[in-house]
Parts: sequence; structure tokens; C-alpha cells
Amino acid sequence: MRTFNQFLTMCEAIYDRDQPSDVELEVGKIGKERKKTAPERRRTKAVGGGKTAPAKAYKARKDIGQQRQASTRVQQPTNPRGSSALSAKESQRKAYLERKKRSAAKDEASGKDKKIDLQKQATKLLTKKTTKAVSSKYKPTKSTGYSRPERQKIIRSGERLVKDIAKGKEKAAAHYDPGVRRNK
Repeated sequence: MRTFNQFLTMCEAIYDRDQPSDVELEVGKIGKERKKTAPERRRTKAVGGGKTAPAKAYKARKDIGQQRQASTRVQQPTNPRGSSALSAKESQRKAYLERKKRSAAKDEASGKDKKIDLQKQATKLLTKKTTKAVSSKYKPTKSTGYSRPERQKIIRSGERLVKDIAKGKEKAAAHYDPGVRRNK
């Protein structure tokens, strides 16, 4: 059985701090390079002919080599310390009393009936909001009268016709009829 000191000397022999590590650090970089090689990358782009190739690597960030402050990464407290000392029930009660106090102050300041104020607020909310003026040059596209699937049928039959013309195939006109009739 080995003693603790013997165990430590054995560990020191295995892990020698004086030897350089197998991962060299670049100047201005913190930590090792974690970029994947081209075969390891999952992002791909279409090259053509039904083949794909690895996409370009992302550009290196401008802030490499700079430690980011915790204040920029961690959300800072919005309330002063000890503000959460109230229980949930107490905080609800406090908020209720504050609302009551505010509404009482409004009534005294306005000197009017509260119902009238509420009606005014409601009409304000219900009034139509102003919309942006449409350009006078804008002309909406005219409706064809066909539904979406009917339009698709017509488009695809036209594409088929163009393809066959390019290949030099001769087919009857009925072959390209989409079967969509327009009633007028």
C-alpha cells in the first residue's frame, strides 16, 4: 500500500507542469481553438448537381482576447437590496393600498365624477388609430378569379410545355390542358 506522499510524487511524474501543453494558445485568445475542421462541420451549402459541401467558417469575433465584464452578461438587480423581504401577501397588500391612494388623489385633484373620467379613458382607447397613408402609385394586383390550387395547375402545365419545347418533344395541346375552366 502506498502512502499519500508516494501517491503525490507519482502524480507529479505523470503531470509535469514544466512541460508545454499539447494545445498551443494563439496570441490574444483565451482558451484553446474550438473551431471544427471542414469534415466535422454540419452546416452545408448546395454546390450543384445534388451535391453539398461544408459551408464557410464563421468570421472570428472582434472581441477575442478580451474578458467580458459580468455586468454585461448577468442581469443586474432592478430593486434595492432587501426589497424582497416582504412576503407575497404583504407585497400584494402594499400594492393595493398604493393603488387606492393614487385613485383617491386623482379624484380629489379632478373634482369630477369618477365615471365620467372612466368614460373619457374608454373613448380614448376605442378611438381609431391613425394609419399610414398609402402611396398614390400603389396599384393592387388584379384578381384572376382562380383559387390557389387552380393557379398552381395552370403554372405547372405551362412549365411542362416549356420543358417539352426545350427537349424537342411534340405532344398534343390537350396534353398541357390544366383542366381549369373559367366561368364568365
